[in-house]
Amino acid sequence: MYAVIATGGKQYKVSEGDTIRVEKLAGESGEKLLLNNVLMFSDGANVAVGQPGVADVAVHASIVQQGKARKILVFKFKRRKHSRKRMGHRQEFTALHIDRIEANALQNKEL
Repeated sequence: MYAVIATGGKQYKVSEGDTIRVEKLAGESGEKLLLNNVLMFSDGANVAVGQPGVADVAVHASIVQQGKARKILVFKFKRRKHSRKRMGHRQEFTALHIDRIEANALQNKEL
């Protein structure tokens, strides 16, 4: 069983027990989250694709860690202008552990 969720402007394919890094979400480590922006859901036999989201499907997750990713270097250069700019950036992230994928109405009807 898996689902495709959208959060932070990106899409992630998740299954139960997965740990993923997403764009920073509000909350402390150990808190539970309900991700209900599910774009696609599959239980192995049936597949439901949303227009734009699948109704009655939710992903329950818990926050494992709030942190910053490794530093990347951003270097801007313009030739013949003596213009150089070097910067660093560390993107904030939230690590989520997918506890369960809950499909209430999809288990009772044919897809």
